[in-house]
Amino acid sequence: MITESPLDPATAHYRKVVPAGEYWIHVVRKGETLRILDLEGNQAADTLFYNADDPAERYSACDTIREQGNIYLSTGTVLRSDLCRPMLTITADTVGRHDTIGGACSAESNTVRYALDKKSMHACRDSFLLAVVENGHFGLGKRDIAHNINFFMNVPVTPDGGLQFADGLSAPGKYVEMVAEMNIIALISNCPQLNNPCNAYNPTPIEVLLWGAGS
Repeated sequence: MITESPLDPATAHYRKVVPAGEYWIHVVRKGETLRILDLEGNQAADTLFYNADDPAERYSACDTIREQGNIYLSTGTVLRSDLCRPMLTITADTVGRHDTIGGACSAESNTVRYALDKKSMHACRDSFLLAVVENGHFGLGKRDIAHNINFFMNVPVTPDGGLQFADGLSAPGKYVEMVAEMNIIALISNCPQLNNPCNAYNPTPIEVLLWGAGS
């Protein structure tokens, strides 16, 4: 559901532009609002969430989909952990659909889906792995790279149950915004994918913004 936010970017206490192909990892405190902004349109932001107080608890696509009865995310969606506890609630969304089943691109999937010579291309799984290696203080490792959300990505389910990577529904300035229901480690790979329409074949920057509790 399309819902505008009342929050003014000028009042955000944190702002960071994340170039295409790079990662962002940060703690979002309970009650804070996180906005992911698609600066130029048709970008995909692959995202993982963990309980900052116990990183073994993490975002679960299965629990989120089951509890809301919908494979797509938008305003009102409660993102749930693998203990079925609320992690974040989407409070504003100017895109209207975000994917939670398409997964993250990797060297292996690039090879299988596209061609052998695509294996060396940078992928979101590479960014996730680099993030956990370079930020060991979060207590995350390779085994913690689980199923992710693809914000701004459009992955329709075909009549025969397959997945289709379709043109994105986002545009410059579109965003998704959510309030943390617990202390969260947020890890975003700003997708570098060049081989399907999720980034309009032209990966571009995103911006992340944070507002304090009660903003």
